[in-house]
Amino acid sequence: METLTGKAHKIDVCPWQCVFLIDNFARRLLHDPVRLFKPYVKPGMTALDIGCGGGFTTLGIAALTGKEGRVISTDLQQQMLDMVRKKAEKRKVGTPITYHRCSPSGIGLNEKVDFALAFWMAHEVPDLASFLQEVYNLLNPGGVFLIAEPAIHVSAQAFAETIEQAEKTGFTVKERPRVAISHAVVLAR
Repeated sequence: METLTGKAHKIDVCPWQCVFLIDNFARRLLHDPVRLFKPYVKPGMTALDIGCGGGFTTLGIAALTGKEGRVISTDLQQQMLDMVRKKAEKRKVGTPITYHRCSPSGIGLNEKVDFALAFWMAHEVPDLASFLQEVYNLLNPGGVFLIAEPAIHVSAQAFAETIEQAEKTGFTVKERPRVAISHAVVLAR
């Protein structure tokens, strides 16, 4: 794990050099982003991919939002954002994608989104309550937030505590989709 520091936070994150472990052919088969996100992402939406890593989720979301939509791809590590940009350019993705480097203390955006995603990254957040509040504030009314955490790394109890904290923030549980080797929840604002 790589340690990044912010104003008041020290946080361990998956280093960009290990992105092949989380963004590869097998992972895209296991977690096909178009299949996973199609029930929640529609053409023309604005979507936020928090902790985008190497970009397999960003590009899948972009396929769903289409040219009329927009994706904001965020990560702590500039190298991850650079990888996503190169993949999007190579694949000639028609959807506008904004690349935003967040900080350990927050996402740092002000615009509203219709869909937010935290795929296998919420366990790396140093202040879960603040993170959930920030995402809640970024969502349009009726917007949804999908959180998926790796079951091999995050216990069922820890995930239940994440959901409990989300409900304290104001989210309601919309559904519990099945995501391979993961705990997952879709939260509605």
